[in-house]
Amino acid sequence: MVMEFHRIKRLPPYVFEQVNKIKAAERAKGVDIVDLGMGNPDLPAPRHVIEKLVETAGKPRTDRYSASKGIGGLRRAQAGYYERRFGVKLNPDTQVVATLGSKEGFANMAQAITGPGDVVLVPNPSYPIHAFGFLMAGGVIRSVPAEPTPAFFPALERAMIHSVPKPIALVTCYPANPTAYTASLDFYRDLVAFAKKHELILLSDLAYAEVYFDENDPPPSMLQVPGAIDVTVEFTSMSKTFSMAGWRMGFAVGNERLLAALARVKSYLDYGAYTPIQVAAAAALNGPDDCIREMRETYRKRRDALVESFGKAGWDFPAPNASMFAWVPIPEKFRHLGSLEFSKLLIEKAEVAVAPGIGFGEHGDDYVRIAIVENEQRIRQAARNIGRFLKTADQTLHNVIQMPRAG
Repeated sequence: MVMEFHRIKRLPPYVFEQVNKIKAAERAKGVDIVDLGMGNPDLPAPRHVIEKLVETAGKPRTDRYSASKGIGGLRRAQAGYYERRFGVKLNPDTQVVATLGSKEGFANMAQAITGPGDVVLVPNPSYPIHAFGFLMAGGVIRSVPAEPTPAFFPALERAMIHSVPKPIALVTCYPANPTAYTASLDFYRDLVAFAKKHELILLSDLAYAEVYFDENDPPPSMLQVPGAIDVTVEFTSMSKTFSMAGWRMGFAVGNERLLAALARVKSYLDYGAYTPIQVAAAAALNGPDDCIREMRETYRKRRDALVESFGKAGWDFPAPNASMFAWVPIPEKFRHLGSLEFSKLLIEKAEVAVAPGIGFGEHGDDYVRIAIVENEQRIRQAARNIGRFLKTADQTLHNVIQMPRAG
């Protein structure tokens, strides 16, 4: 019996899985692959946060079901962070929901607000959950530009005019994954005005809020715009800020009615994170922020090593000013291959793994995403490998068959 499942049919093949298979095959042969593919932080979680987890685990009642929308102390800690960092006051009881990472928050928000056939505006390229959360909920995706330039708004106007039914929501992500674009508060002001005019919900992914390299220009929150809370929910995460990716701890904050819908969906689907993780996450948010500054400095040095060493190897690109990624055009002579075939080639010929841009949408196919999740020495090793590959590619690639481009 062949079973076809409706939601599974709506999902394309997972592009990154193809790269992962080749990576695993090479490693099985004993090849040392420098993995700059997945945005999986390699830094340790802060010591005081781990100590709080250990101290809390095993205490009476901590093994029981927890609160689905987060324990009170954690929601208060997140509200405190927003006030300190952005000057935004939030009611921890009605305007903060703890999520199992920002990815789960996005997916369940999509479940909460999407009806069959509802149109949602999503940047292309973009992090996959931004589109597929809505596709799995029965929605329809219309692509809009990823870069926050003046051209963004005419494209939005066109999308509003030509979409039937009228779109219900717009997703943004700045600092952006995969492109590392950043948005200004002025851009957010225009966006909030547009959303109010067109009755759009704004869903802002701010997972990389603390991974920035210009100390004088930290990324803003959309909620800093007066009145933004009328139409906005913003998602943040402990994953990158505190290198707690595997802990699965994030937040949705903002509009009360939208968060009540999210909390209702979550109450049917999960019992919240393990209580000691929530207590430790509160300790992270309430604690000293020197660990955040150290994280930023580590990524800054890696970014500089990446741009400098890859440039010397013959692959030039500008330095990103935020996020843990570089969004890098494929060298001209390989562009015809498309990003998936080029990424496979880099694993096999240069022993370096990157993420193919096509995995983030068809407008990403001329790019690869490079994650700075290895130390500077390994990044320089990757650059040397790539330098050798680029020098010899003309001789060794004459027998590579041109593949039809994905998409």
